[in-house]
Amino acid sequence: MNFELNELLPVDAERALLIGRIFDPAVGGPTVVLVVGDELVDITSIEATVSRLLERDDIASVLRATQSGQRWALGDVLAATVAGDADAPRLLSPIDLQVVKAAGVTFVESMLERVIEERAQGDSARAEAIRDQLIEVVGGAISSVKPGSAEAEKVKELLQREGLWSQYLEVGIGPDPEIFTKAPVLSSVGSGSTIGVLSRSSWNNPEPEVVLAVTSTGEVRGAALGNDVNLRDFEGRSALLLTEAKDNNGSCAIGPFIRLFDEHFTMDSVRELLVNLSVRGTDGFVMEGTSSMEKISRDPEELVEHAYGPHHQYPDGFVLFTGTLFSPVQDRYAAGAGFTHALGDVVSISTPQLGTLRNTVEDSETAPRWEHGIWSLASNLNARNLI
Repeated sequence: MNFELNELLPVDAERALLIGRIFDPAVGGPTVVLVVGDELVDITSIEATVSRLLERDDIASVLRATQSGQRWALGDVLAATVAGDADAPRLLSPIDLQVVKAAGVTFVESMLERVIEERAQGDSARAEAIRDQLIEVVGGAISSVKPGSAEAEKVKELLQREGLWSQYLEVGIGPDPEIFTKAPVLSSVGSGSTIGVLSRSSWNNPEPEVVLAVTSTGEVRGAALGNDVNLRDFEGRSALLLTEAKDNNGSCAIGPFIRLFDEHFTMDSVRELLVNLSVRGTDGFVMEGTSSMEKISRDPEELVEHAYGPHHQYPDGFVLFTGTLFSPVQDRYAAGAGFTHALGDVVSISTPQLGTLRNTVEDSETAPRWEHGIWSLASNLNARNLI
């Protein structure tokens, strides 16, 4: 996997506040870092976890004043990450103790693809015919309605009469969005790492998304990129297989860094992001696409309000995948069969304001094992006198 430093970082990295994590073999655990130029600066002395760092109201001023701390050349860390060098510092997912939540079917295009999966019952060969039928009838009906509105309720009644209503349309245009737990705490992987797809899945895809970093009080402090790796055949057979479809070794990637909100990057910036996806296979296959946050059906802050509030709290904060517009339908192996991953696929998710999240596809069964959990983190931080 070729990965240049200028691709990793935002185009305006010199003015961006970027925080993340690396695994440092010298201390046997994770270190919280700040990007300064082409270096990573150890800021673990400020806060031992990203979760706690995001809670600070003075986070921007503290980081801008940071000059001390061990430094690593970012290019060296990136190279070690891509090479899988366990003896050198390497990039991790930029989050730690936050719960990983996700919002589903927040774009019309992906909403229709979920309905197609459901009606095809996980069989990709049936998808094309169902897609042609649904897009003409359902797509026009839901493309401009506001979820939860009186107009949306009328559309629901119409589609129910036509026998076209679906549980995915319910969360897509109904009053309540789909909010689910994507992955366990500390299980996500970072940019340059391997992502996993179950070997017995024959219809799967990347889901490029913007990921919001939210505090324990529900305040959005920044954003990163994410890949909500998905098994379409599993979820298509039954929505009750969502966990099997969404949560496997390497199935959640976040990175490269969290860009904190400041005068240069705000929630309004998030609302205008264009997220690019590129998949390049060892067989020469290439797929590209773009997802515009302007087409999201619910405002990102509205999604946060459905995840957090009097009904649910997150003492260590949470991150929220905001959903994807892009559901790949480009045929790879046979006409009408659509897209599915192959081993060795290089998946790049990028936007100029956040940089690039790049990962290589492997079977979840043979991908690097998830072995550093909460107890491991706590033990390591305690041994380093950080907690």
